[in-house]
Parts: sequence; structure tokens; C-alpha cells
Amino acid sequence: MTANLDTSLFDYLLRLGDSPLILAQRLGAWVGKGPILEEDMALANVGLDLLGQARMWLSYAGEVESRFARKGRDEDQLAFLRDGGEFRNLLIAEQPNGNFADTIARQFLFDAWHELALDALGHSADTRIAGIAAKAAKEVAYHVERSGDWVIRLGDGTEESHAKMQAAIDNLWTYTGEMFVVDDGEAALIDVGIAADVRALATPWRQRVGAVMDEATIKVPASAHMQRGGKQGVHTEHLGYVLAEMQFLQRAYPGAQW
Repeated sequence: MTANLDTSLFDYLLRLGDSPLILAQRLGAWVGKGPILEEDMALANVGLDLLGQARMWLSYAGEVESRFARKGRDEDQLAFLRDGGEFRNLLIAEQPNGNFADTIARQFLFDAWHELALDALGHSADTRIAGIAAKAAKEVAYHVERSGDWVIRLGDGTEESHAKMQAAIDNLWTYTGEMFVVDDGEAALIDVGIAADVRALATPWRQRVGAVMDEATIKVPASAHMQRGGKQGVHTEHLGYVLAEMQFLQRAYPGAQW
């Protein structure tokens, strides 16, 4: 593999790891605040699943980085010692928790994409990527079923729960287009069979999301304007607050260990 392709692969692995990492941090903030005890535990468990997936992607990213840098960083260094502009997560992952409907809508829109992406990555020419994706896919199959059920339950529930779910979908929809955008580095990895071609996932994602929205009596937003930039390190102001909390210990006490 050429140095340029290694650099693209490193960046791609950050994209795969950063979205679940940031979303796990968001979900962790719900611990002790869930609407019911079972859901309090479920949110924490989903967050732990995503954190475990992030560790695998970032660990591999560090190994790839060592091929073109003097020393590759480990998973902890990549998580705790990068600045906001170095993160490659999807913008939807960093959006605030808001109310329970906001969190569920964010989770479902991401989960529906995540399941498709991992399924495609299971066929990657890179056996390490394929193995991580296959393991993560088993967890995400539950994630999308759970979040989809909650979208239906809230959307087709009371007048208030319906209004909150509709508002949540309306507010988050602008961040979904980025999921299906490919840049030059990612395209190069697609050409050699390493990366998933997310452009091909747009139609099945819309079908999956549309079916759940129909059952939930939620209208799919008509707006065509889509935000993007997270995959290139251009983020909303919300990421800074997430990182300030997540990285505090290592920033305040560099190299601290238990």
C-alpha cells in the first residue's frame, strides 16, 4: 500500500471510529436521567457498544499511522489528545441530547446508516476492517431495531410525543446528507475495495427510514439543504463542549494513569 493510500486509510479509520466515540459520549450523559429504568440501562449499553467499536477502529488507525509517521498514536491518545479540527465524526453524532425524542431521533437516523455501512464494510478487501465491521454489525442490528421502535412509539403515541418526535426529525434531517458524501481520499479507498461506497447506501437508508416514519406517522422533511464538513474536521460548536468534558482528565493531568 502506498504512503498516500495509508494516509487516506488512517483518515478513513478516524471517520469510522470518531462517530461512535462522540455518540457514546453523548449517550453517557443520559445515565441516571432516562425516562424509565430499563431505558436508562439501554442507553448506557448502546453507548458502551459504540465505545467498544470506537476503540477497535482507533486502535487500528494508530497502527496505520505508524506506517507513515515516526510513531503511531494509541487509541487513548487519539481519543483524548486531538483537537476538534482533527476529529472526523459525522455532524449528527455531536448534536446535543436535547429531550428524549431528540436523542432517539438522532440515534435512529445514525443507526439506520451505521447498519448499512457496517454490512458493506464486512466485504472490505482489508480483512481487519471486515472483521471489526462483522463484530460491530451484530450490536448495531439491535441498536437500529431499538431506536426504530422508539421512533414509532413516540411518533404514534400522544399528541405531545408526536410533536416532539416530528420536531426532532425536522431539526436533525439537515445532518443526514453528509452520511452519503464521498471525498477524494475515500473514493481512492473505494476503488481498491477497502472502503464502503456510502453513495450506494442512500436509497436503502431512505427506504428503511421512510418505512419507520410512515408507521410512526412522522413526515419526512422536504428540505434538500444538507450540512456537511464533519468528515473533513469542520464541526458545529457543539463538539467543543463534548471534547472539553471527555478530554478533561488527560488535558489537566497529561499521561495520568489509574
